[in-house]
Amino acid sequence: YTLGVKQLIVAINKMDTTKWSEDRYQEIIKETSNFIKKVGYNPKTVPFVPISGFNGDNMIEPSTNCPWYKGWEKETKTKSSGKTLLEAIDAIDAPTRPSDKPLRLPLQDVYKIGGIGTVPVGRVETGVIKAGMVVTFAPAGVTTEVKSVEMHHEQLVEGLPGDNVGFNVKNVSVKEIRRGNVAGDSKNDPPKGCDSFNAQVIVL
Repeated sequence: YTLGVKQLIVAINKMDTTKWSEDRYQEIIKETSNFIKKVGYNPKTVPFVPISGFNGDNMIEPSTNCPWYKGWEKETKTKSSGKTLLEAIDAIDAPTRPSDKPLRLPLQDVYKIGGIGTVPVGRVETGVIKAGMVVTFAPAGVTTEVKSVEMHHEQLVEGLPGDNVGFNVKNVSVKEIRRGNVAGDSKNDPPKGCDSFNAQVIVL
């Protein structure tokens, strides 16, 4: 996927300058479909919406300027259809949070906070983290208990995928763990070193 983007909407703008020509609309669909197919997208999963951004046609409400336009359709897990750009945006499949997978929390930094102790911070990628959980940091090989989890200075019952959290750990010094280490649940497939891995590399 280009830049990690898995879902597309093609809004064909300035249709008013072509006097809402159906031929021009179909021509652009054909050209764009060929292009997005080459970069790895299936045109059948992409809504093509003719719009006039300046006049607001087909943005929020269906336009009366294109009686030939029957609406867009896209084939995904749930087949969806509509007429406007807003409906196409609403039809985007929401990503599922991978909270059912084993915990993976790459550390962005580790702080020593007076009166509290060692506080690693990072973004939960998969799984959940909560107080009382025993975590292992790889490749440091350090195992300890989580005393508390916070986000934006508020206590959390649990940190979920996408949350940027800080968590206080027992009996670990800031010298033992560092940025780049990965925290995981000691009792559920803790992270460990490997010889090779598959990665999605995004180049800007």
